[in-house]
Amino acid sequence: MDFSNTLEVSADGMRAQSERLRIAAENLANKDTTGSTPGADPYRRKTVTFKESLDHASGTSTVKIKEIGHDNTPFETRYDPSHPAADSKGYVKVSNVNSMMEIMDTHEAQHSYEANLNTLQITRTMLTRTINLMK
Repeated sequence: MDFSNTLEVSADGMRAQSERLRIAAENLANKDTTGSTPGADPYRRKTVTFKESLDHASGTSTVKIKEIGHDNTPFETRYDPSHPAADSKGYVKVSNVNSMMEIMDTHEAQHSYEANLNTLQITRTMLTRTINLMK
């Protein structure tokens, strides 16, 4: 594997993890949303699925986003008869976003991003040293 392949693998990893961070932030931002009418569904937690992608020309394997899906965990309900989205019994569906899960996912994505960034920086340093040796 040459330096350009290493840079490509790291950059793809950073792109994938930054998308994962974006989705986690979106989930957290919408945690407290509800439907706007009785019986309407609130915000449904989004999920990120990765896939391995093989570059046949270089023979390197990188990570890509396979899909951004939705968590099908059932919605919980909260008793709030004064809410505009309350059903006839006074219950409102609330989002299926779990703050702790999103925070843990954010930490994991951050560590993966940092690992790819370190690899990118080390590769850049090695390239610089190689160029300096050639002078």
